[in-house]
Amino acid sequence: MAEKQQAPLLEEAPSNPVGLRVIHSNGRGRGLAATRAFRRGEVLERAPVIVVARHLLQPLRGSALDDYWFWWDDGHNAFALGWAALYNHACPANTRFRLERAAQLIVFEAAADIQEGEEVTINYHGEPGDPSPVWFPAR
Repeated sequence: MAEKQQAPLLEEAPSNPVGLRVIHSNGRGRGLAATRAFRRGEVLERAPVIVVARHLLQPLRGSALDDYWFWWDDGHNAFALGWAALYNHACPANTRFRLERAAQLIVFEAAADIQEGEEVTINYHGEPGDPSPVWFPAR
């Protein structure tokens, strides 16, 4: 009988977004709010992703999924699982994200102290204070 192979363990596995809840964000649809305070530098979520070659996404242009992809590299985008697709854009944002390509994760961490009840936001360009325009009317 063949031995069962165990999946390799990731050094930093995905994590559930403890301390967040889904909200209705005025004028922006769904979003996330803190259910407790977060300190600057604290990890809010480690979201696994599905990496997809960019040319395969063309049929999804203009669909409901079109605004939920993260840039991964020059030839790929990533669809984030967990609650990662629900972080709204702000400038400045109170949360930053970083791509962990080897682990296929996006890590979200507080860029500033976040108070209980405060909406948790990211800057869609990456850095919390990046003033570059976005592709939709920012609120």
